[in-house]
Amino acid sequence: KNQIIKNEGLTETKPIVLVFGGSQGAQKINEAVIGILTERLNKNYQIIWATGPKQYDLIKKELKEKNLDIENIENAKIVPYIYNMEQIMNIASVIVARSGAMTISEISNLGKPSVLIPLPNVSQDHQLYNAKVLANVGAAQIILNNDLTKQNLSETIKSIVTNTEKMREMGENALKEASYD
Repeated sequence: KNQIIKNEGLTETKPIVLVFGGSQGAQKINEAVIGILTERLNKNYQIIWATGPKQYDLIKKELKEKNLDIENIENAKIVPYIYNMEQIMNIASVIVARSGAMTISEISNLGKPSVLIPLPNVSQDHQLYNAKVLANVGAAQIILNNDLTKQNLSETIKSIVTNTEKMREMGENALKEASYD
């Protein structure tokens, strides 16, 4: 575990927040994370962020305009894609993601606290329904896509990572939903 953290260029002393948007429509998540990084709102946690291959260069450019070098941002590791997703999910303290069925089952199986941002208007809002499955048992916090800002994303992450007891409880609650099928 420590080796993976080192390989990612992260440190073991601060909580690790994994952020990924899924292949489609992560625009709103990306804007929020760029805001967090630009304003250094993540002083007390590290972000490992998979932007999606299509978005990476755009984000690199946008960060450059804000005088940030994507390769070298304090408390952050930004990559187009994560190939060893399960390993990275495993070292994460909190996972910030869309709430597709696959993601939800991975989060539960690994017993991780999460901040879920359902992709809106997906057939009968099933992403919101998925997210509520974890939120209702106290394993996840939901931020609706339209409400997402750098401020409330950062506050929500902070409220989880700065509270070890809450983090542990959320993780245990997530495990209860695990479906080892």
